[in-house]
Amino acid sequence: MNTIAEILSQELGQKQEYIENVIALIDEGNTIPFIARYRKEKHGAMDDTVLRTLETRLNYLRGLEQRRQEVKNSIENQGKLTSELSAAIDNATTLSEVEDLYRPYKQKRRTRGTIAREKGLEPLAAAIFAQDGKDPAVLAQDYIDPEKGVETVEDALAGASDIIAEDLSDDPAIRKDLRALFHRRGALTCKASDPEAESVYRLYYDFSTPISKLMDHQILAINRGEKEEFLKVSVALPGNEGQALVCRAALKPVAQVSSFVRAAAEDAYDRLIFPSVSREIRAELTDRAGAGAIHNFALNLKPLLMQPPVKGFVTMGLDPGYRNGCKVAVVDGTGKVLDTSVVYPTFSQRKKEEAIATLSRLMKKHGVQHIAIGNGTASRETEAMTVELLRSFPDASYAIVNEAGASVYSASPLAAEEFPEYDVNLRSAVSIARRLQDPLAELVKIDPKAIGVGQYQHDCPQKELTEALDAVVEDCVNAVGVDLNTASASLLRQVSGLTATTAKNIVTYREENGPFTSRAQIKKVPKLGPKAYEQCAGFLRVPESKEILDNTGVHPESYAAAKTMLTLCGYDKKDIPGGLSELNQKMDQLGVDALAQQCNVGKPTLLDIAKELQKPGRDPREELPAPILRKDVLELKDLKPGMVLTGTVRNVIDFGAFVDIGVHQDGLVHISQIAPRRIKHPSEVVKVGDIVKVAVLEVDEKRGRIGLTMKNLPKES
Repeated sequence: MNTIAEILSQELGQKQEYIENVIALIDEGNTIPFIARYRKEKHGAMDDTVLRTLETRLNYLRGLEQRRQEVKNSIENQGKLTSELSAAIDNATTLSEVEDLYRPYKQKRRTRGTIAREKGLEPLAAAIFAQDGKDPAVLAQDYIDPEKGVETVEDALAGASDIIAEDLSDDPAIRKDLRALFHRRGALTCKASDPEAESVYRLYYDFSTPISKLMDHQILAINRGEKEEFLKVSVALPGNEGQALVCRAALKPVAQVSSFVRAAAEDAYDRLIFPSVSREIRAELTDRAGAGAIHNFALNLKPLLMQPPVKGFVTMGLDPGYRNGCKVAVVDGTGKVLDTSVVYPTFSQRKKEEAIATLSRLMKKHGVQHIAIGNGTASRETEAMTVELLRSFPDASYAIVNEAGASVYSASPLAAEEFPEYDVNLRSAVSIARRLQDPLAELVKIDPKAIGVGQYQHDCPQKELTEALDAVVEDCVNAVGVDLNTASASLLRQVSGLTATTAKNIVTYREENGPFTSRAQIKKVPKLGPKAYEQCAGFLRVPESKEILDNTGVHPESYAAAKTMLTLCGYDKKDIPGGLSELNQKMDQLGVDALAQQCNVGKPTLLDIAKELQKPGRDPREELPAPILRKDVLELKDLKPGMVLTGTVRNVIDFGAFVDIGVHQDGLVHISQIAPRRIKHPSEVVKVGDIVKVAVLEVDEKRGRIGLTMKNLPKES
């Protein structure tokens, strides 16, 4: 049997030595961001995605090993563990295989089979199942015992049949083969509970498709429709293929096939195996679809969090609304609230003019350069008002911001603690403004599930979803780095090695003692020990520090190496702010391998140090496409087929991508319209936040739907 490290090495295509190193690092309490960034020599520079997969599979395989041992112990305690069974359990590669092997030995509730065993009919069942030509009715004569409740031959035969059926149902080989047959030949069928009922599930009112071709989003939609009692769902095999499979396994290849055993096998399939395996197939499909949805959500969340910030500008946040008006918040370049207001542009023309006048005063008073508009209710009317407002401010611009989760944050204890003087609605406007300035710093305050870039996320296993999304947030925060003197506790808690408690303690220490003047100073923060410092230090930035390396991604453990490298290349630390334009050339002249040896670090670490020194304090998000800032507005009625527009990808799902083209309603680029070639998933081509060129295919004003294409685009007019 292969070790866990050997299995992971084969699955991930990585050297076993690297796998063993990562397992050891994880077991020592190191975080994935720390391992990915500062232990590259140990794992051959795997990225955080591969390391996360490794960690997930490691936990699964360890759980599998633990379950194997539990099952073997249980069977051994029953005195039934053979060397063959032990080997089969050891060689099982999935939890379901282990459970299949354990099934015959599990403590069962009283069944027809167990009742028959209690009546002493197990030897009769074994004799009949031997299929040696003896008449079952003759064999049954010896088992008539009225005291045990076996009063007739028919009673004895019925009990024997129940035992045979249960044994066949518990046979792991039969169940494994039947599951494979379902996946290969089975189909899932849906019928409407009420064909006349209106629902979003009408597409599935008369639906059947092979299990092998089911899409994840279809599985989750069907599950929800069944839960809401709009659909009746079943799985089936063609003809009697399932029953035939069980009969082949049960019947001996003899001239006189036992009709009694055949009948017991058919009963086993119809009464026990089919209902059980059907549930297992549905559960497997749900697990697969849930895993796929979680993967897509995580895939979408990462680029959303990594959207380039629009920092350093005074920004006005508008949270649109009808009855409660449009909430307004003006924040300075660092996100500090300067002013707030509420306007009512949708009430009447007079109120709209008053709203524009109020916003104009705020624009002039605070020098507003950008306006962030939430994309929720009344967004289109607010956008139209903003365009009218900006006619008097030609240097200003606006952007539509995804406000998903803003109301969740606004009503949270965290928002109340951050803005005790503002009501819930105004907090939302502040959040919208800050989302444009620094999406990552603001979105970490919100439960990732509320951000709204997934599909059927509420139908996924919530524990696994939370773990996956938290991992994405952690990876993004650590990839960017955090300013130790301005970061909120919400942002700090996502830093490698920090917890909610140590993050709050950092903020408290900062408030009591003033700004940090070095990385090393955080060692004085209560409850932040040496291990936490090792894990977090490299991801924290201290622009105010006299040690310039404190404002880079160079880890304190590598400061000596960085200084040695600078000296050998003819530089000094004071040269860093001006840029080390010839550093790569000088490193090549000296020889990177030789230089790494002289600096006493590995080559990957040396190259990372060099990259940091050339761009100290750099923000990796700046290398991505900036958000679209607009000055004018389109309406649905303005769209015509063939128009070519620039838009921002807002969500990527199984069947396509939704793109914001500056209209209130996002347009859909169906998967068939994303690329000229056939693709399995839209994420192969686009991701959330991408700036893309699209052409309008069709517009359905009545239903508010826009069809777009990214293929064969005509030239822009």
